[in-house]
Amino acid sequence: MSTFTNPLKLRLKEPDPLFGLWLSLGSDSAAEALAHAGFDWLLIDMEHSPNDSVDVTGQLRAIAAAHLPTEPVVRLPASDAWLVKRVLDAGARTLMFPNIETAEEAAQAVRLTRYPGAGGDGLRGVAGAVRAAAYGMRRDYVQNANAQIATIVQIESALAVDNIEQIAATPGIDCLFIGPADLAASLGHLGDPKHPEVVAAIARVAEVAHRANVATGIFAMDALGARQYRAEGFRFIALAADVMWMLRATRQALQEVRS
Repeated sequence: MSTFTNPLKLRLKEPDPLFGLWLSLGSDSAAEALAHAGFDWLLIDMEHSPNDSVDVTGQLRAIAAAHLPTEPVVRLPASDAWLVKRVLDAGARTLMFPNIETAEEAAQAVRLTRYPGAGGDGLRGVAGAVRAAAYGMRRDYVQNANAQIATIVQIESALAVDNIEQIAATPGIDCLFIGPADLAASLGHLGDPKHPEVVAAIARVAEVAHRANVATGIFAMDALGARQYRAEGFRFIALAADVMWMLRATRQALQEVRS
């Protein structure tokens, strides 16, 4: 079988923006349907949505069933070794780690996604008969996986912004993804991600990442916000979430028929 490759990891090094969507409903049917919409990536959320490792596997299969170049991303609820291992074995190739605040935490996230050996200090356990390796049929998986796993870390706190130069310089980090809501809360502006102090912190992260040649990502609440972030140089942009678009469309339709 051909060598395992992750096109999203390669595309994160290119200048063109990549647009995605949060999957919050825990539905493999919704994931499969949205895979046909043309997004560059879809993120299966385990942190703030009711997805466990079984749900993640079902949605990975559903996205793959669309036979389109939409790449699944999985956001973990925490940097726990056993959970990272399960998600990678299920076939995820791009992981997002929440609330990374130091270079040491960033380096640990990278190690959790890597097999040991070849001069590295990876911590991922080895299993052959898993979905990621086509249940043992992709015999080159173990040899090639380390180079193909993409690691995205979330910048969500004042401490992370203070340490952003060191985090951005951490080997193996493919993208710094800013969480505006949590960052605003950490800076003392809960519910106000447009506060000037929050905007300045976001700009600082983006500037440092640009100098380090690391992609930056962010969550946009709507298309207008996504276009603005694109103009500011963000390359990995979430266009809100499945549940948000569902409610917007249905509420609008209901208002129209009732008016």
